[in-house]
This record gives sequence, structure tokens and C-alpha cells, in this order.
Amino acid sequence: MKQTCYFQKAMLVAFLPVINGSHQLIGNMLNLLLNLTEHRPLLHPLYPQIRNYDSNARYDFIIVGSGASGSVLANRLSEIPEWNVLLLEAGEEASHLTEIPFFAGLFRGTKYDWGYKVEQQDGFCRGCIDGRAQWSHGLGIGGSTILTYMVHVRGDPLDYDKWAAIGNPGWSYQDMLPYFLKSEDAHLEKKDEEFHNEGGYFSVSDSPYRTEAAKAYVKAAQEAGHPYVDYNGENQLGVSYVQASTREGKKSNAENSFLRPVRKRSNLKIQTRSRVTRVLIDEESKTAYGVEYIKNGKVHYALANKEVILSAGGLHSPQILMLSGIGPKQHLEQFGIPVIQDLPVGAQLYDHATFPGMVFRLNESIGINILRKTITPSTYLQYFKESTGMLTTLGGIEAVTFMRTNISSEPDPSYPDMEFLFASISANSDYGLAFRKIVNISPAIYDKIWKPLEGEPVFQVFPVLLHPKSKGYMELKSRDPLDPPKYFANYLSDPENQDVKTFIAGIREIQRISDSPSMQRYGAKLVDTKIPGCEDYQFNSDEYWECYLRTVIGGVFHYVGACKMGPKNNGDTVVDSHLRVHDLKQLRVVDTSVIPLPLTAQAAAPAYAIGEKAADVIKANWFQ
Repeated sequence: MKQTCYFQKAMLVAFLPVINGSHQLIGNMLNLLLNLTEHRPLLHPLYPQIRNYDSNARYDFIIVGSGASGSVLANRLSEIPEWNVLLLEAGEEASHLTEIPFFAGLFRGTKYDWGYKVEQQDGFCRGCIDGRAQWSHGLGIGGSTILTYMVHVRGDPLDYDKWAAIGNPGWSYQDMLPYFLKSEDAHLEKKDEEFHNEGGYFSVSDSPYRTEAAKAYVKAAQEAGHPYVDYNGENQLGVSYVQASTREGKKSNAENSFLRPVRKRSNLKIQTRSRVTRVLIDEESKTAYGVEYIKNGKVHYALANKEVILSAGGLHSPQILMLSGIGPKQHLEQFGIPVIQDLPVGAQLYDHATFPGMVFRLNESIGINILRKTITPSTYLQYFKESTGMLTTLGGIEAVTFMRTNISSEPDPSYPDMEFLFASISANSDYGLAFRKIVNISPAIYDKIWKPLEGEPVFQVFPVLLHPKSKGYMELKSRDPLDPPKYFANYLSDPENQDVKTFIAGIREIQRISDSPSMQRYGAKLVDTKIPGCEDYQFNSDEYWECYLRTVIGGVFHYVGACKMGPKNNGDTVVDSHLRVHDLKQLRVVDTSVIPLPLTAQAAAPAYAIGEKAADVIKANWFQ
């Protein structure tokens, strides 16, 4: 209650002055929120301050990272009263402001984000600041679920069947569906009943607030031939309002879903501000027996009787492995790191790329008018009293479409290759203060394309490339554990240019949907201002769109593959189907880095299911 009052008073202070100019008003609101995240976080009463830490303490299991997979593991392993579990997190407890869905994008680039940028490479992001794309990665209890836009997507059944077919028994869709169901507490208007469950820790629900723009888009997509579906049900191809990771208007994240309910368990210790720098491994027996970490500027050690489990996420688990001597031999030797196991850690790294250039003008304000909504007291009364209203939307994301383009080479006709995320706002809606920074768009590009739209009614559709042919990778920058690794996204780099062609096919379909009667009722018109650097191409030609794609492109922050799962004899894998690091004992990786191929999904839902599956695998291992 005190936290809510504090937030409401802060809002009133921001809005009481009569300010001339919407830029200043919006700026005051957003800067207030961002400044709050720089102060001492608002603590949930179940999270007391950590005191009297014993640096020689022993535990049965040490879990590194409190994101989706790590939080599930901490919950499920501590169900066994005889097992003592330590969960180490580099960040701290997050402010409850992070649980307000509409503010999803505001916390990227704050202390809850590692704030990485990929290395500059030719062929993409020419219009990004310093030519580098932003790669957000969650830092705090809950990991990247602090930062997500809450779009709950499990993926297509074929994703998991492919996963199993390359040598990972137990990971087919039929194997994984029970784990999706186990976590879930679904309250949805449209759902295929046999594919959903109620009563789990993790809530999935419809947003109680829908704009007329979203309703028009969903209807227009159906007019264009996309059926209305439960995309987490029997068929993924089609259009739907977003199934949201929310409960009663608040974000469902890893902390409030899986950790908060069990925080008082005496056999579970959650320790924040503890950055793991390496796994302790006995070189003779190849057995992991603990971790080294930094807390309050000092080096500490924690010892594990049974297992060390890395759940530090798609970007950090591979870094910790390499710092521990597990990785490409030649690369580790370059930095003088003793090699314990020569494995292709970081040799592949995938992310879903998205394109922010599909912005449409409207002749009527049917989306979200951030200026009007943020200065209206009823916006906050609705949210805090009734858990309804604009603040319950997922940062403006309201609908999703999965489609198979006409150039897909996948033999299964039901397998999507593009996802469209419909937003009832655009980068101009917040006057360039938040969204522009997520994609790292340069001021010159913003001023040319989005600034003239400020205050105008718009909507945006983000095409997401689901199965990129382009493959990235990562390397250490040095042996210093505090030195960020080097991430090479390699967007749009495949030799056949298939990724660009698929994007363009998706762009054409978005245009076709926008031409449908339900969108034309509001005069939907694609913004046709030419992007700087592409003026020599005819607007709307394939060549123009390729130039635009290579100028401004961003990630969706779904990092997979750097600790690929599969049989050791494949030569490109790091862990086996039980998530054990090859040829090492008592060391597993449990997070999205083990996923061998990009999924037709957002990352969070698979990450929760991986945690659930891993917990059962570990229990079976120790109770044989």
C-alpha cells in the first residue's frame, strides 16, 4: 500500500504544473519513472535484506541466475525438504513499477538491464547509434522477465519435434506440452481447452483494455484471410489478441510467479548482488563443486554437494562457462584461461530480428494517445483501483499474427516463418524518449521519420523473422569476468539473402492487411518518408525495403543456441539432452542458451518450460 501511495504521489507531482509543450510533459513523466529505478528499489516484504553471509556455506544445489528457468528450478528443487538450494543473482530486487504492463519498455537501459550492444558489422544497423544494435538482458530478481513485453508464445509443435529429431529424446512437443501446462494458470476468452491449464504458478490472461485500433487490425487480418486462432493451441497460423503474461492487470514475471510464493522456505536462500565469475571444477575428476562470485567488491565462494546449475541466460551462461575453462580451446588459450573442456561454447548465437519501419498514419485517434492518457487522473484510478485501463496494455502491443510467407521453403504448410506484433503506438508516441532507445535509432533517423509524426494518430506493425538463416556468435573480450563479452549478431548475413527476402514478403503482407476494409475505414496509410541513406531507391520497391532493413533493424532479445543441446558426437553441441555439460560431472545449463534452433516463440514461455523439465530430470537423477 505504501509503495502504491508513493507512486501515486510522484505522479501527481509530475503532472500538477501547467506545462506548455507535450515534449516536456511526456519527458517529465518518463524521466520520473526512470529516476525512480535509480534509487533504492521498492522491496516486497518477503525479501528481507541479506545479512551475515557465510562464505564457506555448502548447499546441495547452486543455481546461477533468477530468470525464468532459474526461478522455476529454485521453486521446484526446494520442494524437496532435504535439499538446500542457493539461488545467486547478480542484480537486485526490482521495483514494483516494473510490474505495470504499459511501462514495459521504460526499464531497458536502466539498472535492471545489462545494457549490451552488439559489435559493429557491415550489412545492418547503419542507422543505429555507432552502428550497433541494442541487446537488452535482464539484471535483477526475475532476470529478463523484468523487461519483457509479456507476449506469451510457446512456439509451434514442429519446433520441438525438430529439436528432438536432432538427437534430443524427451524434448518433442508431446514431451514438452505437459510442462507448459504445469506452470500455467490460463484465463483466456479464446482458447483450445485441451492446450491450457488453470491453477499453475504462472498467469496468462487477456488484457482488459483493447483499443479500437487493435480491434480494427484483428478484423482486417481476418478479412485478409488470417483465421482467428488460439496461437498456443491446436493451430498457430492466424491472428489473435495477445495472450499476456499478466495477472489482474500486473505483469506475471519469474519473481512474483515462482519465487515470491515460496520465499519463506527454510531450505531456499536467495542472494542478490552476487555476480558469479566462474564455476569451480576439479580438473582431475572433471567435477563441478561450487562457484566463485563477487559481492560488495569481495570474492566469495559457495560449494555444492550435488550440482551447479547455470541459468544465467542466453548471453551469460556461455560467458561463465568460458571463464571457467569450458569453451573453444584456441579462444580460451588466447586469454590464458586454463582449458578444462574443449567445447563450442558461443560458436552459434541466434536472435529474432525485427524491423521498426512499418508505421501507418490514421485519420482518427483510435490507438493510445500517451499524452492525453498520462495526464488523465482516471488512468491511474482505473489501474490502481480496478486493474483495468491503458496501463494494463503490454507497452502498446495488443495483437499478434503468425503467417507462412509465399517464399517459405519449409515442407510443413502450417509452419510460420513470420510473426507480426501489432502496436497501437509508435516511436513518435513517446516523443522519442523510450522506444527509440530500445532500437538504438540515431537522432538523425528519428528526426526524419518519426519526429514529424509526433502528436499524430498512428499504429505500427513489427515483422519478426522467426527462423533466421543468419547465425551470430559470441566471444570473450578478455579474461576479466567484469568485461562484457563481444556479441556478433550477424543479422541479414546469410549468403542466399533469404532473411531479407522473408522480411520483404512479410512487409508485403502487412501492407495487404492494412489495405483491408477495417483498416481503411480509418484511412490507414503507410508513412512514405524515405529513410536517410536510401533516397536513391524507389519508395516501396524491394531494393528500397532491403536498404531500409539494413539501415534500421533491432533484436527481440530471444537469445538461443550458445550452449546448444545435442549428442556430443554432433561436434557443435555443449550439453546433452539431460542438460549436462559434455564430459563434466555435476554441471548443467538450464536456460534458453541450450535451445538448438530458433523457435516460433517469444523466449519466456519456453524458458519456463525448460526449467520445469529440468527440475524433473534432476529429481529423477538423484532419486534413482
